[in-house]
Amino acid sequence: MEAAGIERSGEELEEEDFHDCTEDLAEANRKESEREGRRNQRMEKVLHRGGEDVELDEKTLLEMEKDLTEEEREERRKQSTEIKEEGNELFKKGDFVEAEDVYSQALLKCPAFYHKERAILYSNRAAARIKQDKTEPAIADSIELNPDYIRALLRRAELYEKTDKLDEALADYKSVLEKDLSCRQAKDACMRLPRQIDERNERLKEEMISKLKDLGNLVLKPFGLSTQNFQVNQDANTGSYSINFVQNRNDNR
Repeated sequence: MEAAGIERSGEELEEEDFHDCTEDLAEANRKESEREGRRNQRMEKVLHRGGEDVELDEKTLLEMEKDLTEEEREERRKQSTEIKEEGNELFKKGDFVEAEDVYSQALLKCPAFYHKERAILYSNRAAARIKQDKTEPAIADSIELNPDYIRALLRRAELYEKTDKLDEALADYKSVLEKDLSCRQAKDACMRLPRQIDERNERLKEEMISKLKDLGNLVLKPFGLSTQNFQVNQDANTGSYSINFVQNRNDNR
């Protein structure tokens, strides 16, 4: 009888030692879901501050994501990649407005920890914005996070050239050549742009001189004079200028 009692106690003990992990797993999932929900709420508040959309900088994002585990970061990266693929499909279909929005969603999901992935997302969004003629936002996106991303540098150089920022465009093309001497597009641009920059500067100089003459004539008119009464000569040896007063040809005095 005692042995039987001992045996029953042993069975009871084994039952007491048995632990079902299902409840613990469910609790862990619940806590993770709550943490994710709180983070998304914080993000929403910041992203729509004052009723306007706000683009968070990477430092702020890193601070907000500091409590994420490695597994959580990786999961968010995977989700971001899936969203990015949706954006790529929309871009291929020519739905650039929706593609831009989807790439923004992917950026919101992708942790700031993954610099390369976010740089690609910024570049993709820049491409969608270019198609909508959103030049300035596209320029801001094109080089975000990764200044060594050649494709992004080329995209920004094209944007600069399109908006007549030729000096900036040339600087980007030169940066590309420093990283890849075989880039034909950058080579051609580095040969073409210096001449265009010189022509632009000459044109701007002529426009400035013309405006100055107009201003001078306005000031001199009450005195019966004009800028034609003043001759500017440059010394060939020193490069300095001298101004001489010249009588009007039809002045018979």
